[in-house]
Amino acid sequence: MHEAAVPGWVMLAYLVAGVCFILALRGLSSPESSRRGNRFGMAGMLIAVATTLVTHDLAGIPEILVAILIGGGIGFLIARRIAMTAMPQLVAGFHSLVGMAAVLVAWAAYLNPNAYGIVDAAGFIFPVTRVEMGLGAAIGAITFSGSVIAFLKLNGNMSGAPILLPMRHALNLGTIAFILGLIAFFAFDQSPWVFALVTLLAFAVGFLLIIPIGGADMPVVVSMLNSYSGWAAAAMGFTLQNTAMIITGALVGSSGAILSYIMCRAMNRSFISVIAGGFGQDAGAAAGGSAADRPYKRGSAEDAAFLMQQAEQVIIVPGYGMAVAQAQHALREMGDMLKAHGVKVKYAIHPVAGRMPGHMNVLLAEANVPYDEVFELEDINSEFARTDIAFVIGANDVTNPSAKTDKTSPIYGMPVLDVEKAKTVLFIKRSMGGAGYAGVENELFFRDNTMMLLADAKKMVEEIVKSLD
Repeated sequence: MHEAAVPGWVMLAYLVAGVCFILALRGLSSPESSRRGNRFGMAGMLIAVATTLVTHDLAGIPEILVAILIGGGIGFLIARRIAMTAMPQLVAGFHSLVGMAAVLVAWAAYLNPNAYGIVDAAGFIFPVTRVEMGLGAAIGAITFSGSVIAFLKLNGNMSGAPILLPMRHALNLGTIAFILGLIAFFAFDQSPWVFALVTLLAFAVGFLLIIPIGGADMPVVVSMLNSYSGWAAAAMGFTLQNTAMIITGALVGSSGAILSYIMCRAMNRSFISVIAGGFGQDAGAAAGGSAADRPYKRGSAEDAAFLMQQAEQVIIVPGYGMAVAQAQHALREMGDMLKAHGVKVKYAIHPVAGRMPGHMNVLLAEANVPYDEVFELEDINSEFARTDIAFVIGANDVTNPSAKTDKTSPIYGMPVLDVEKAKTVLFIKRSMGGAGYAGVENELFFRDNTMMLLADAKKMVEEIVKSLD
């Protein structure tokens, strides 16, 4: 259906849906308003889908409803069963579905252009539409294969370490340039082999772009793939002449790009350096010897409880280890007990703690930690120097002081939480073996003011709670 034929009420409905999406993004900017933001997003999508179904001659309504029930049922079951620790790979998996949807829609429009009203009098697809179609299929294919690799890395099916191919930069840039050239050629020649080659090469590029990226860069990868999925949807919106898809895709694409920029700035890295290959490829240079060969202080739950009871302020630093142990509820209980003893409690969140943006914020919100006790890196870092206890629970790379001092470290230059400046650091870790997700050993373990609490995070916190009681 051409834009000129769209009734005014349809444009108004799509505009209302777009406003709902903008309000959704605004709400999702804070944990306190995130539920309201989700409701706006759901309302906007309902309006957009209902308007599209009413105004387009698609498959019969019963078929559409069956498809919605099947997809909605699968989504409902996944949402009910998924653990918070698996949320990053779930997001990556859903991004792959968005990418594949863009590819399938592009191919559907290419194989049956008359149904979409995108042909000229001679029966050829409009040249501009071919470019939009090629870009949508290419971005969607990159999103799909890249998201699959991200899912496998986050889920542990692939190593989180970078897989560095020889001449990967030249190979990636050359393939992307060739894809763009093919899309330009596709505007003049709509032969099936051109479109098929664009799609296949884009699938390959998504694979090649993500496998060199290391574990510490995964939050950037997740937000980057989110951006890609949005741009793919926007490109297909132009092809289908659907205003809602254009608005939604542009919002998702731009917000994902902004989030990627924020994540890169949090790690003091450029977007290009992340794409070129992530942290961890030179991790061995920063290891500094085996942890088993270096002296460290070990404490117990009773020691930790005694020290925190005597403190004026405790700053809790959660990380992915807390998520794995599902210790957020026990941690909140510990915080409540400390406050009952007159101790001031705050939570420090690094922007890339965990394996997706906002991972720690979501976990703490799930445990009903008060929002006014949670602070981002730039707001809390100056307080560590005048804090009695820094309580680190499973946060490794984002607390590693070698990021500030060791130029041979692959995480050198990444802003980290200054926990080592606290009078005492209590660090919960399952064992001294194994480095962080970036493959770098944390120098904080061996500092004079650090006491290691070696145990499962949830079990240790629960024992501390008993000792406080």
